[in-house]
Amino acid sequence: MRRSPFSLLTGLLLALGLAPAVAQNLVQSGEITLHYNAVPSTSLTPDVARRYGITRSANRILVNIALRQGVPGADLAVPAQVTVAATNLNGQRMDLRVREVREGEAIYYLAEARVVGRDTLRFEVVARPEGGEPIRVEFRQDFFPE
Repeated sequence: MRRSPFSLLTGLLLALGLAPAVAQNLVQSGEITLHYNAVPSTSLTPDVARRYGITRSANRILVNIALRQGVPGADLAVPAQVTVAATNLNGQRMDLRVREVREGEAIYYLAEARVVGRDTLRFEVVARPEGGEPIRVEFRQDFFPE
């Protein structure tokens, strides 16, 4: 049985209305589109978090990065070297550990970060697609732990 290019994780994020494409958190560079998002890890079900080795906690967030090439609906996942850093309002910078997740034809880059109380994080993402130029994006997001 052939698997869909969308992973269980992506399906859950879409169902929650949190997936990068839904939120239009994307940047285009030539034929490559970089999708990005950061969500509270508690947005994931315990089963999905366990399957992907993600810590569910009110003070942890998940950064999700995906690169796609081609027109939507016929696009393909693009492997890349991805780095993510997060800086809080106090100026404390955290270089996040990014790991690649492959499921079927889908490729995602996941990183986790801690937040303490209400916080705003500024994320810096650099993705270097194989054989391509680096794609950079910065975004800010507020988090309100439960």
